[in-house]
Amino acid sequence: MNLQRKENIAGYSFIFLNFMGYLAFKLIPLLFALGLSFSDWNFVSGLKNIKFAGLSNYIKFFSDEVFITSLINTVIYGVIMVPIAIILSLLFAVILNEHVFGKGLLRLAFYLPNISSMVAVSVVWMILFLPSYGPINQFLNAIGIANPPRWLNASSTSLFSIIIVGIWQRIGYNIIIFLAGLQGISKSLYESAEIDGANGIQKFFYITIPSLSNTMFLITMLSFISSFQVFTPVQVMTQGGPGNSTSVLVYYIYKTAFQYSDIGYASAMSWVLFLLVFIFCAGRLIISNKTKE
Repeated sequence: MNLQRKENIAGYSFIFLNFMGYLAFKLIPLLFALGLSFSDWNFVSGLKNIKFAGLSNYIKFFSDEVFITSLINTVIYGVIMVPIAIILSLLFAVILNEHVFGKGLLRLAFYLPNISSMVAVSVVWMILFLPSYGPINQFLNAIGIANPPRWLNASSTSLFSIIIVGIWQRIGYNIIIFLAGLQGISKSLYESAEIDGANGIQKFFYITIPSLSNTMFLITMLSFISSFQVFTPVQVMTQGGPGNSTSVLVYYIYKTAFQYSDIGYASAMSWVLFLLVFIFCAGRLIISNKTKE
């Protein structure tokens, strides 16, 4: 056996366990879910009671108002949360990249929400959002706002409240990625701009942002994928209410599968979510490639 073959065998042996894990816990369940999306099945009754249902689960989408509402809420959540989180995290990253007192401590403070338990964080935000006794509304009353928002208790503000939590939780991760990108920008570019008389705003828009295009693309993709999968704040804080105003796709999939025991319909919704993420990622990639050309 020659050296090349030995190296190939050693390499394949290293990835074998990882591949088996991927096969067992990702690929096979993914294909199984695709098959279940064309079936009618209550998982409590066992595999033998799976019944073929054709396209009925997919046709059901058009008459399911909760699904349509959940889809719209998911898109609204992503469209609002992601840009705001990116803008704020970019501004904070630029500030932290400069000579700021306690820079390391501030970075840690910003990143803590990203590694904190989302269940515990959601409970804390529930207390903050209490209409009568919550610290946020007490502060608003103190500064003269007589009728502050009811936050989680009103359909008009409940989704916005979930978005606030999402922004707060996402900023820390984005800052770390932006800081890595900022440290890769050559200082000579800024020095040359200063010699030409550029001010701070001009350097930000003509040097910093163009130099962070690849970083921005990565953060946008990861943020949107994460936003389409929002679940814990909805489950803990609102359970999709009031009146389905905060129901999102992942929560409705969970509810359909484990409360209504309709695995077939839940699997079909899971594939709709997968296609939504895939279409966005593919579209974003095409736009990015055309921009570079």
